[in-house]
Amino acid sequence: MNRKRYFELGDFLKSRFDFKVQKISVNAGFTCPNRDGTVGTGGCTYCNNQTFSPEYCQTNKSISRQISEGIEFFSRKYPEMKYLAYFQSYTNTYGKLTELTEKYEEALAIPGVVGLIIGTRPDCMPDKLLDYLTRLAQKTFVLIEYGVESTYNSTLQYINRGHDFETAKETICKTAAAGILTGAHLILGLPGEDRNTILSHAEKISCLPLTTLKLHQLQLIRHTHMARQYMETPEKFHLYEIDEYIDLAIDFAERLNPGIVIERFVSQSPKELLIAPQWGLKNYEFTARLLHRMQERDTYQGKYYTPEKL
Repeated sequence: MNRKRYFELGDFLKSRFDFKVQKISVNAGFTCPNRDGTVGTGGCTYCNNQTFSPEYCQTNKSISRQISEGIEFFSRKYPEMKYLAYFQSYTNTYGKLTELTEKYEEALAIPGVVGLIIGTRPDCMPDKLLDYLTRLAQKTFVLIEYGVESTYNSTLQYINRGHDFETAKETICKTAAAGILTGAHLILGLPGEDRNTILSHAEKISCLPLTTLKLHQLQLIRHTHMARQYMETPEKFHLYEIDEYIDLAIDFAERLNPGIVIERFVSQSPKELLIAPQWGLKNYEFTARLLHRMQERDTYQGKYYTPEKL
């Protein structure tokens, strides 16, 4: 079997660009409506933003400096590389329109930056900002990545997400209809979600007009409310062993629309912050094991996908 096992991000980017591109994370100093009291307080129970911010990604540095340092790091090995500014930490569409657009345009003004990826919440996309991003997407690469996390409202409530799945569906459809590339993020293994529940996420997500999807395993991170919940009620949690999770991720991919890019299957938190699961694998090592297992199972993304309306 020579077909690709799943739709990889690299293949998608090759279809969009004639050159290599690399994401550079940016911390633009935003907060979150689930922290400042607008939607809630305390944030999502699993959240500690230190888990995914590179060292160069610090709020005491300007956006230009963060990106320039990122470019300096990557260009040593790939001098011809171009870059996508990835607004990653917290909610990057939450603020005054003028403040938001200034930050996006500061990033795009840096030589070598050829587009934006903007991470945000589905309840933080006002119409005026969507109009601006629609115009921007006609001139440059723009991908809006929404944190969905689960398709079950009971789970979203338990993790203090501050929005429901209906909001995510509506915003994803609205964004895609505006001609903007649209991504989503899911956490596999949240408390209360068994294998059948997790696989049903694939079926629901497949009905949405998504370009990309990020998956990752549930991780317990120090200094989070979820870590405290785990200490108090460990019976509510199922932390996957590596091979068990690989089979779960493959089962998920088999049911996922093959036209959706799977950007990743796992996330790797800093060792000093990670409580569990302690797999000891780099992301590329995990992917190699997953692909080997897919080959053993002679399977691929979309094998059991059946188009249907949500």
